[in-house]
Amino acid sequence: MNAPVSIKTEAETGLAETFAAARPHLPGGPTVAAARAAAFAAFSASGLPHRRMEAWKYTDLRRLMRDAKPLAGAPDALALDQAGTAGALLAGLDVRRLVVVNGTFVPELSDLADLEPGLAIRAMADALAADNAVLNHGLGDLVPESEPALALNTALAGDGVVVTVAPGARIERPLHLAFIATGATATAMVTRSLVVIGAGATASLIETHEGPGGCDYQVNTALQLVLGDGGQLDHAKIIQEGGGALHLGTLLAHVGANAMFNAFAFTLGGLVVRNQMFVNLAGEGTQANISGASLLAGKQHGDTTLSIVHAAPGGQSREVFKAVVDESARAVFQGKISVQQAAQKTDARMMARALLLSPDAEADAKPELEIFADDVQCGHGATTGTLDEQLKFYLQARGIPPKEAEALLILAFVGEAMDGIAREGLRAALETATEAWLAARD
Repeated sequence: MNAPVSIKTEAETGLAETFAAARPHLPGGPTVAAARAAAFAAFSASGLPHRRMEAWKYTDLRRLMRDAKPLAGAPDALALDQAGTAGALLAGLDVRRLVVVNGTFVPELSDLADLEPGLAIRAMADALAADNAVLNHGLGDLVPESEPALALNTALAGDGVVVTVAPGARIERPLHLAFIATGATATAMVTRSLVVIGAGATASLIETHEGPGGCDYQVNTALQLVLGDGGQLDHAKIIQEGGGALHLGTLLAHVGANAMFNAFAFTLGGLVVRNQMFVNLAGEGTQANISGASLLAGKQHGDTTLSIVHAAPGGQSREVFKAVVDESARAVFQGKISVQQAAQKTDARMMARALLLSPDAEADAKPELEIFADDVQCGHGATTGTLDEQLKFYLQARGIPPKEAEALLILAFVGEAMDGIAREGLRAALETATEAWLAARD
């Protein structure tokens, strides 16, 4: 049961003031303005999520979010210059870069030339200015209306990217949505993006989030994915926020019949991260492979929350999530598979594993199954433990130093989650980032 909290925190009061001040200037006509007002009213009714709300019991945002930062303005020349040097992780990949700096889509830093047939790209602000109700596109059957982080995003989102792929089109070059925070001033960036893949179309999407260290900026980002019947989409999200950042991310995916949806989430940076995914497998014969890895140290708090709904017969889903937790960091995994009555012949499996490298590290896992059909094969599980000392001794006995032996075991542990990444260049880049994280350990 979700208990209401009547006393407003400093952050909740600040958010109300921010919305009141920004409301007249946010893009959108009457339709969008009404959606924003309704969303903020829903947020105000519940306030920031807290531990008495079941979906947020491990991530008490009411406690973790101490204040509300002012909304970031349009990037200046210095910000654009700093953004131009970002993105080192994917430097070796041939991608079409679409850049959002401090919450604003920047065409001059984006690769918009020679678009493939069937591919269209525009700023979310332009779509909203045309009073296009894309803020609510396809959301009716994806998430509860009371989801507070998404409600806040709907109310305050100013820009992002809208990508459409025509039915039957094949987009060979991956699309890279690069969200970059710059500067030393603590601000808030609220973005909303929409990607629509037509029936029978194929595309790859890489989403990255990065920002400066030593600055407690805030990010609330949402990505809506609509995958048509028979389509295929590979999606990877990489969170490399600065060490003081708060990141609230929401993925909303609606997947059609006989479609293939592959997703990978990688959390590497940020002080407080909540990455939530709501995936509706709406069509018959749909397949989804969703995995992720989190590398957490210091006082980081990384929350991965996943909801998979099988709404039609013959669907298959596989979920594998790994967390490596060091020092006094905390990892959270909440995963729920819901099989509706019509979804007979569903085959679904979910597994979450956490590896604790310190006695002060913590991992919480809550996998769930909710089944209303009677002809299904479903399973879920979770484990938490430390490094296998026997395996470590085996490696050391063959001349491998202790620290290198640990690194090899951790790489193998994380590697299982990365096996589903089809693009070798991306997988290699993430493996390199994992090696760098391990090398930075004391």
